Amino acid sequence: MVPTSVACARPVRVTAVALTAAAVLLGGCGKEAPLPPRAAPQVAVLTIEPKTIPFSPTFVAQTESSRQVNIVARVSGFLDRIAYQEGELVKQGQLMFVLDPKPFNAQLNAAQGELQSQQARLATAEATFGRVKPLTEQDALPLSDLDRARGELDAAKAAVYSAKAKVSEAELNLGYATITSPVTGLASRALQRQGAFVNSMAESANLTYVAAIDPIWVNFSVSQNQAAKWQEMVVKGQIIPPRDANYDVDVVLPGGIKYPHRGKISFSDPSFSQDTGSFMVRAVLPNPKMELRPGMFVTAFMHGAMRPNAIVVPQLAIQQGSDGHLVYVVNASGVAEIRPVIVGDYVGEKDIVVVGGLHAGDRVVVDGVLKVVPGQPVTVVPPGASPADAPGKAAATSTAPAAPKK
Repeated sequence: MVPTSVACARPVRVTAVALTAAAVLLGGCGKEAPLPPRAAPQVAVLTIEPKTIPFSPTFVAQTESSRQVNIVARVSGFLDRIAYQEGELVKQGQLMFVLDPKPFNAQLNAAQGELQSQQARLATAEATFGRVKPLTEQDALPLSDLDRARGELDAAKAAVYSAKAKVSEAELNLGYATITSPVTGLASRALQRQGAFVNSMAESANLTYVAAIDPIWVNFSVSQNQAAKWQEMVVKGQIIPPRDANYDVDVVLPGGIKYPHRGKISFSDPSFSQDTGSFMVRAVLPNPKMELRPGMFVTAFMHGAMRPNAIVVPQLAIQQGSDGHLVYVVNASGVAEIRPVIVGDYVGEKDIVVVGGLHAGDRVVVDGVLKVVPGQPVTVVPPGASPADAPGKAAATSTAPAAPKK
C-alpha cells in the first residue's frame, strides 16, 4: 500500500512543472518579434550646374495676311462674268471679274470720233493761219485777221488736247471693266452675283478681296509688365539680348505641330495700346505651302536672347507647398531637406528655370520625390534604377521566416 503522502506529492510536482512550462509559453507569445529596420528610400538626384541657355518667351499669336487688297469696281455697270474660283489661289494679273464692256466701247468710239473732228478743225486752223500770216506781213490784210487766225488755231489745239483726254478716259473705263488680281493670294467669295448692277459710288462696288499669304504675318502682344521685367533682367545681366535686336520667331500650330519655317521680327509698335496696355509685335514668315491662313491662332516662340548662369531642373522635381514652390535637397549626410524656391520660365516641355533658392552643387531630388520624408536619410541611386537594387532588400529577404514544410 502506497503511503498517502507519497501519492499526493507526485501530482503536485507534475502540475508545477506544467504550470511553469505554460507560463514560459505564454510569456513567449506575448512578445512581438523585432521588425527589420526600414530601408532608406531610393531617389535620383540632379547636381545643380548653372549653364547658359536660350531665353525664348512664348506668346499667343494670330496670323494676318501680309497684303490684303479689296477688289472694288471703279466703274458702274452690269457684272457680266465671275472668272475665278472662290476661295482658291489667284495669281497677280489673273482675271477675276468682267463688267459688260459694250457701254464702254461705245463711249470710246464716241471719244475717238470727237478727237478726229477736232483734229480736222485743227488742220483747217493751221492752214488758215499759214495763209493769213504772210499777207499781214505784206500789209495785204489787217492785223485783226492775223489775231483771229491765231486764236482759232490755239482753240483748235486745245480742243484736240481735250478730245485726246476723253479718249484716254474712255480707254481707262473700258479697261476698268476687266478686273484682275493685283496680288498673288487667296481670293474670298464674290460679294456680287453675275448679272447684278455694280455702282462704283455705292457699297455694291465691293466685289471681294485677295489676301496674300506668302509671306504671312504673325502678330502678338507684349504687355507693359513683361517689357519692364525683361528690361530689368537685361540691366542685371540675367538676359543678353541679340545684337541689333535680331530676333527669330518659331511657330507651333494647334495640336503641338511645329511649323517648319522660321521667321524674323519686322515691326514693333512704338506705343502701348490704351485699351490693353501692350504693344504689338509683328513677325514675317515664309508660307510656301499655305499651311498658315489669316486669322489662325498659334503659339509664337521668340529666339535670340540668352540667359547666362541659369539653373534648370525638371518640372517633376518642383512641389507646391502652402507657402509656394519647394524642392527636396539631399545634404552631405544623405538626409533630405526642404528647400523653398522661386521658379521662372519653362524650358522645353519638361524643364523649368529656378531663379531663386538653389545654388551650384546642390543635389535636388528629381525621381522618387513622393517617397522622401523631410529630415530622414535617403539612398541616392542613378536615374532609372530598379527598386530591386535597394540596399537591405537581400538582407530582409534572408531574415524572413521560412515557409513551413508540408
